[in-house]
Amino acid sequence: MPDLNTLSHDELVSRLLTCLNVPRWAEDIAAARPFATSDEALRAAEKAAPELTTEEIHRALTAHPRIGERARGADQDAEFSRSEQAGVGDELAEQLRTANAEYERRFGHVYLVCASGRSGAELLEILRSRLDNDPEAELGIVAAELRKIARLRLEKVIDE
Repeated sequence: MPDLNTLSHDELVSRLLTCLNVPRWAEDIAAARPFATSDEALRAAEKAAPELTTEEIHRALTAHPRIGERARGADQDAEFSRSEQAGVGDELAEQLRTANAEYERRFGHVYLVCASGRSGAELLEILRSRLDNDPEAELGIVAAELRKIARLRLEKVIDE
């Protein structure tokens, strides 16, 4: 585990931004140090993101590839995305591309769901079920999904 208490402020913020690309969130967690336990760090993360602004949600979405698209690169974000979307097989790629395009036309941003441990078929079903949401409700769902993903990613950073 990298000792979150001994990383420089900038190093910690950089790692936190790979979990959730929201500078306010990362800064709030860094300011909450020192952490006695990893659970304390996770609680600080939850406290820092109870409400994300629309601007923060859209910024965070830029760090996520479309569901069904493989993240490219060797950085931490790409590694997280590849791991989280491991349940998406090639056979669903075209259906997901079509559904993603419909979702993006409807809501103006990429479809986001905490994909970890879910099959490609399940991810497609969830996407389709959310198409009837009104935009404000959907943005709230996206914020909740971002928080779930951030927690999973932070757990991985802590366990490194």
